[in-house]
Amino acid sequence: MHIGVTLRNMGPQSSPELFTRGARAAEDRGLESVWITDHIAIPPDDAEGSGGRYLDPLVALAVLAGHTQRIKLGTGVLILPYRAALPTAKQIATLQELSGERLVLGVGIGWMDPEFRALGLDRHRRGVDSDERLAFLRACFADDVVQANGQSFLFKPRPPLPPVLVGGRAPHALRRAARYGDGWLPMVRSPEDLDPWLDHYREETNRLDRPPGTITVMSGLPLHDREASLTALDEYQRRGVERFVCGVRYDDLDQYRAALDALAETGAARG
Repeated sequence: MHIGVTLRNMGPQSSPELFTRGARAAEDRGLESVWITDHIAIPPDDAEGSGGRYLDPLVALAVLAGHTQRIKLGTGVLILPYRAALPTAKQIATLQELSGERLVLGVGIGWMDPEFRALGLDRHRRGVDSDERLAFLRACFADDVVQANGQSFLFKPRPPLPPVLVGGRAPHALRRAARYGDGWLPMVRSPEDLDPWLDHYREETNRLDRPPGTITVMSGLPLHDREASLTALDEYQRRGVERFVCGVRYDDLDQYRAALDALAETGAARG
């Protein structure tokens, strides 16, 4: 099972030095991937923990690509309806090519009402809009010549499409993951949280005659307790999880490095 880690692209921990040095520290410790999140318009009354400061995920990962060599770069998750389809597809293709094909594209439909209002978007269309963007994204990476709005155009660069992992646990999210994704990306509190949803997801992929792809889980671990962490990872793997992304909290680089050390040691202990 691959082990990844979150990296804060929000709040004071997203300063240029801490952000880039944190990614290099994760790579130096042999972790498989670093993952950042996506908010675009935090309202003043909901800014606790970030102060409303969020780095754009695709731009931020492009910067990290230049500061690292091997570690995979994940969005956990990119909110599809916030962004126009064609410019976003172009950004994804550019980042995928210039990073050496290290992007892992976690996607979601969003949930925060104020962000949809700030963008002038109908929140109730977010599922339909996300499906349209996913279908368009796959069309862009499938052929050099693509059509949009009745106009044919060349889509280049056209590297391999990064793995698309669809987030969420609701039935519509599982259907979306089965239809458009290369895997599923749920956020859970424990291995047992997966149990009601795993069979449903696999039923959806079987119905469409598609492989289930990579199941990636985002959650936390009691890193102060190696045995408990090892048990949790074993339980995730027993359920078919192929990548575990550990969420960590930290105020500065020393705290982040300490969490990375504990996470890397736990991964090494699993063999």
